[in-house]
Amino acid sequence: MRYGFLALLSLAVPATAGDLSLSSPIDCDLDGPCYIQQYVDHDPSDKASDFTCSGLSYDGHKGTDFALPTYDMIETGVDVLAAAAGTVAGLRDGMKDEKFSDANAAEVEGRECGNGVVLRHADGWETQYCHLRQGSISVTKGQKLEAGDVLGQVGMSGRAEFPHLHLSVRHEGKVIDPFDPDGTITCGEVETDTLWQEKPTYQAGGIVSIGTSADIPEFSEIRANTVPPVTDDSPALVLYAFLFGTQKGDIISLSLNGPDGAVAQRDTKFKKAQAQSFRAIGKKLKTDRWPAGEYSGEAILKRGDVVIDSQKLTLTLP
Repeated sequence: MRYGFLALLSLAVPATAGDLSLSSPIDCDLDGPCYIQQYVDHDPSDKASDFTCSGLSYDGHKGTDFALPTYDMIETGVDVLAAAAGTVAGLRDGMKDEKFSDANAAEVEGRECGNGVVLRHADGWETQYCHLRQGSISVTKGQKLEAGDVLGQVGMSGRAEFPHLHLSVRHEGKVIDPFDPDGTITCGEVETDTLWQEKPTYQAGGIVSIGTSADIPEFSEIRANTVPPVTDDSPALVLYAFLFGTQKGDIISLSLNGPDGAVAQRDTKFKKAQAQSFRAIGKKLKTDRWPAGEYSGEAILKRGDVVIDSQKLTLTLP
């Protein structure tokens, strides 16, 4: 995949953590609501592997994707920050924020990065920031910046299927994974030599959010944060979980309880890996209203015997 105004090249051989020091490129907590959806692909075949030998990547992916959980956060505005001091070497703005599809593929071709900024740093280093919000870029070519300076805001321009910032790091034109700059992977071992000042927590898949709905929602409603709310006479009472990075064999356990006891419960095993997905349980209304009181929902994501994420919520009906 080409990223338009600067090409992304093959994964590099070794760099060391002392060569460049990166701070977070996004002004959003990566332990929630934001999260890292995908990492640099280290597998030279047509398969994909992140730096932990897990599947949070896709074939040929040459950056780290910092994701927003819902589309409406684009309008709210989440700042993209310079990850290190440098000079603006290139930029582009003016592309629409819209989900990539076959319908706009021709328009995006050759400009897959969307609206973006490239910073040039000392000693042959570059960072590239892609998929920024249309009209948000606040820097100019040749401008000198410090780490933490605002470049623009997270959007969904270019080849993007969800709102996120794609950060690429390069040294002498070669792609570097900031989580594994020497390019040497040892499965099962924690990588300590990184380019990060404070390394973001690695989460091998998880629960983006859980919520309740008056009916089984469309995935587009969950992503847009427009799920219909539950009222005392809703036609159904539904608990859903928005998930990322699930693998074949993972199990999502959903349970919903009310003032009169269990409403619904189900364990679902994933038949294939999915970058983003949702699962839901619920019950149809069979009387004139739902019992008044407190309802509690819980989602637990397990990989084998290990719980990799869980979330709870409460809902009170009058």
